[in-house]
Amino acid sequence: MTNGLQTPNHDYRPSDQDFASESSLISTSVMLEAGSKKPRIAMISTHGYVAARPPLGASDTGGQVVYVLEISKKLAQLGYQVDIWTRRFEHQPEVEFVEPGVRIIRVPCGGPDFIPKEYLCDEIPEWCENALAFIREYGLNYSLINSHYWDAGIAGDLLGRQLEVPHIHTPHSLGLWKMRQMRTDYPDDHSRFEQQYNFQERIRRERYLCRHSHLIIATSPSQLEMLSNDYGVSSQRCRLVPPGYDDHRFFSVGEASRQAIRSRLGFSGRVILSLGRLARNKGYDLLIDGFSVLASREPDVMLHLAVGGEALSPSEQKILQTLQQQAAELGLTERIQFGAFIPDDQLADYYRAADMFVLSSRYEPFGMTAIEAMACGTPTVVTIHGGLHRSLTFGRSAIFADPFDREDLGISMLKILRYTRLRNRLSHLGAHRVRSLFTWTGVAQQLLSSVNDDPELVQDSEVEWSSTWTEVESL
Repeated sequence: MTNGLQTPNHDYRPSDQDFASESSLISTSVMLEAGSKKPRIAMISTHGYVAARPPLGASDTGGQVVYVLEISKKLAQLGYQVDIWTRRFEHQPEVEFVEPGVRIIRVPCGGPDFIPKEYLCDEIPEWCENALAFIREYGLNYSLINSHYWDAGIAGDLLGRQLEVPHIHTPHSLGLWKMRQMRTDYPDDHSRFEQQYNFQERIRRERYLCRHSHLIIATSPSQLEMLSNDYGVSSQRCRLVPPGYDDHRFFSVGEASRQAIRSRLGFSGRVILSLGRLARNKGYDLLIDGFSVLASREPDVMLHLAVGGEALSPSEQKILQTLQQQAAELGLTERIQFGAFIPDDQLADYYRAADMFVLSSRYEPFGMTAIEAMACGTPTVVTIHGGLHRSLTFGRSAIFADPFDREDLGISMLKILRYTRLRNRLSHLGAHRVRSLFTWTGVAQQLLSSVNDDPELVQDSEVEWSSTWTEVESL
């Protein structure tokens, strides 16, 4: 990683017509904000398809993109101007407005094609050169840089030092955690997984960021512990701020409304739902194994897997074919439905229509889909290989299971289906729990408190937040 930033790269540019319209758009934006005295925050999230309406499920585009967008919106409502900085590729527009106070600025690097997040680090110095040129051209001044994931962390570190702005890093996930889990799961495939995930380079960069960032934001207690024990981050330089959910979209409805939704979506019988990106770490193969245990005991239950984005890459197609083959070998072809991508505006209704949601990840720093499902009143099973279960109480707000233990996962799902009182308790107390912890407004306020220079505010927020991770049994 180089320390200096040099002449911006102009090899990748849109057409003259596009450039003229975009330049006009940027200039208008700058003029509109010229009189604003609001402090400006730079959110950096370089990989995936970052957009005002992101194609969730597309390559490297999932919960982190939602996190960055939603917390930026709330920060704007709390009085900040927020620029979301990302990579420009596939002829995306240079600037996109999300809502008042929030815009996306896309900077090219590495050519016009998609680059997987594991190897985007090689292009980050070029990205920083172009980003710095943009910042200086339009006279942008930032009071804070918040980077997300290790590729953006490299960019945040470079820009922070050049601009002399504090750099706050949110890892979202950690390479050591992922590497250990993958190696445990596939002990004979070390070299293949190293080639695919670039673990050595990632962990080296993460250790650097943990030493040099002004503050590290952990998203779960498990991650906080790993940052302290394995990355050597002191408690004074690390804060716990979880992801959140949109409580205006994800909420439970009455049974009559739920049945109408089920009818409209074509759900019949009892349906278990899981959804997300098509990636090995999501553990859909482990869920199919666990479902086989359940299916042998409950003949009328269906598993609905809405996995992947609107268009699948070759690697995602291969994963999907492997899952379909696994279902066929287990004799579950008629019991497992591989559903189409769920548009964002329909997502809440799919959660509501399901009888259960399962987060079966091999590792999961948090698990945003699980809290969205819980907010919709859907009984939820949560992997123990992640951070979310630490904020919940077993048997009250969720059920925990080890997806590597097919019997544990299968029987855990079975208990919810068989026992009405348990199912009702999980539905009501799960929704209550996530409302008390994970709304985006609260998350944004926690982030601001964590980076506030006033030591009393930081101290108060630490005491208040630490208590919320232990559920009050009298509820």
